[in-house]
Amino acid sequence: MKFKHFSAWAFVALASISTVNAQKKSYIETLSEPNQWVDSVFNKLSRRQKIAQMFFVRALTNSTKAYEDSIGNVIKKERIGGLVFFQGGPGRQVILTNKYQELARVPLLVTSDGEWGLGMRLDSTISYPYQMALGAVQNKELIYKMGLEVAKDYRRVGMHMNLAPDVDVNNNAKNPVINYRSFGENKYNVATSGAAYMKGMQDGGLMVSLKHFPGHGDTDVDSHFDLPQLNFTKARLDSLEIYPFWELIRQNASGVMIAHMNIPALDNTPHMPSTLSKPIVTGILKEELGFKGIIISDAMEMKGVVKYFKDGEADVMAVIAGNDILELSENSDRAIKLVRKAVRSGRISMERIDESVKKILMAKYWAGLNKKDSLDEHHVHADVNRPESLALRQELANAAMTLLKGRELLPQLDKEKRTVIISLGTPEVTVFQKELGAYYQNAVFYTLDKNANANQIAVVARELAGFDQVIIGIHDTRTRPGNGMVLSADLKMFLKDQSQKNACFAVFANPYNLSQWSGLENSKFLLVAYQKEDFMQKAAASVFKNEVNPSGRLPVTVNMFFKYGDGR
Repeated sequence: MKFKHFSAWAFVALASISTVNAQKKSYIETLSEPNQWVDSVFNKLSRRQKIAQMFFVRALTNSTKAYEDSIGNVIKKERIGGLVFFQGGPGRQVILTNKYQELARVPLLVTSDGEWGLGMRLDSTISYPYQMALGAVQNKELIYKMGLEVAKDYRRVGMHMNLAPDVDVNNNAKNPVINYRSFGENKYNVATSGAAYMKGMQDGGLMVSLKHFPGHGDTDVDSHFDLPQLNFTKARLDSLEIYPFWELIRQNASGVMIAHMNIPALDNTPHMPSTLSKPIVTGILKEELGFKGIIISDAMEMKGVVKYFKDGEADVMAVIAGNDILELSENSDRAIKLVRKAVRSGRISMERIDESVKKILMAKYWAGLNKKDSLDEHHVHADVNRPESLALRQELANAAMTLLKGRELLPQLDKEKRTVIISLGTPEVTVFQKELGAYYQNAVFYTLDKNANANQIAVVARELAGFDQVIIGIHDTRTRPGNGMVLSADLKMFLKDQSQKNACFAVFANPYNLSQWSGLENSKFLLVAYQKEDFMQKAAASVFKNEVNPSGRLPVTVNMFFKYGDGR
């Protein structure tokens, strides 16, 4: 497989990133070295216990005591290899992790999904900008620093691996499951941004998992609910979808997660998910790309993998395919028994099992689990909400601000002029309005909910003639900034009307939504702020106050008017 290397600007961007942990060998480097602890633990494991090391089950701290205890029983009886934490809180997770590690004969490798930090799963913790917004950031060192901070947070709550970054190339605007989780549509930008995040985490002592191999970006089906199909040639997949994985594997990525996708060009077995495909997992990832690290399946309970392979057969096939860690099996006890049966029958060799177990044990050693210790259960909340992390998050938000139109108008905005600041999509006064209201001395606020009708809009529109400056924020108030943001037909007409005047717009939503608002391409001033969070609203307000230079570039193409790379 042949690829072009990063463009020159990409090399320059990454060359400025200094590693803080250069003395510690990468996980990949340690795999080729003898290790007394790994050998000692490995040699004490029975055949069944080795197989159990490959299974990671769901843990969470916002469920019942009965559920928590049931996971404890699984750890004690099945002797699984690790945990994948989901919803809960940091303090509760630390306490529960200490309890679970005490129950384990072999220390547990603990992981979770943290594409935007601990806040992806845990309450009262920091959420950094989504990867779509980070794809707009030109200073990759900021993303590297984010990786370092995320590593500190993960280690503080007892986790050793982040199931991130997402290095899917999102070149399908209708993608329902990746979308804002991707750095964008350009494979080079995805690779450089992903590398910065990965390097920060690994330099901070955290294992990573690139996902979702061989690339989930050009799909319009969510593999949680069905099996997506990629009908592309191998040449296309090699040159586009696989490219970021190849680049980051070259830079010592410690882990890769396999997607549940049917890809006939790589394996023409009917209904075959990539997770269960030996030609894809072993043939392409391990042999063709030369990946030596941990291979993790996407959740084995998802419909994309169990729809056609039921009753534990998917677990057996995932092992045969070459996965090292099987996360969230429908039934781990059943799966362990079935894999053991497959070994006895000769369907799976013990060499195949041993290879994975040694990699998992080496990951545990690299993470420091060879030394028994417990987590400090005090001051956890303060320790994962550090002032420097909050400051970095604001820096990232500032750097993501993408000005598509109106740079020449910025100096003309006058804080003493009569200014109306309107928030669309929400009935509440927003942080954006409050921030600007403290700056523009003669400011008035209006809000129009996403379902505002013509009469409500007319009341606001009549007032606008009395103002010198009109600033309009468009706010997506949904939990996640996907496509399909709802605004009433009357509001869309209001936007079109105002775009023909001198109104200035800030969009706190997924940039793909620009395609459904006719007329904004003619606006005099248009700032993309990507998502609804307060730190993004503060960053946008700082642009309007001439305190932040908007240096972001659009990471995706929306339509013929707004294309990849626009901005600045």
